[in-house]
Amino acid sequence: MGIRTFAVACALLLGTAVAPTAQARELSCKMTFQLSGWSVFYKTATGSGTVTCSNGQSMHVRLRAKGGGLTFGKTTIDHGIGKFTGVNSIADIKGHYANAEAHAGAEKSADAQVVTKGNVSLALSGKGRGWNLGIAFGAFIIE
Repeated sequence: MGIRTFAVACALLLGTAVAPTAQARELSCKMTFQLSGWSVFYKTATGSGTVTCSNGQSMHVRLRAKGGGLTFGKTTIDHGIGKFTGVNSIADIKGHYANAEAHAGAEKSADAQVVTKGNVSLALSGKGRGWNLGIAFGAFIIE
């Protein structure tokens, strides 16, 4: 082995030994939100919320839900709560989440569901008012 090859091998070993193992740490993030919408075969809802994470970051977000199925109703959620898992940065929360749900309610109702986007999951729960009945598939969008 020549001196040049030896120097390259030593540099590679030192670079590997000194390089930090920067593995992203998962954040704990929660969202409070309001959402209202309607459905007649096609379901649509809009709202807003605030996401706060364990590292002190927070972000105001716009929410949209859309989809279709056999669904009818009109609902409003005033004090919704969402808990994220699989988040490494607050930027990870934005995007399109897939969802499927079965729902039924009259006047005062409660809803809970989990939506996913890759490794990120969001457990949603809330109490509201309105009436609804059906099965729907679609997207929950955070902007």
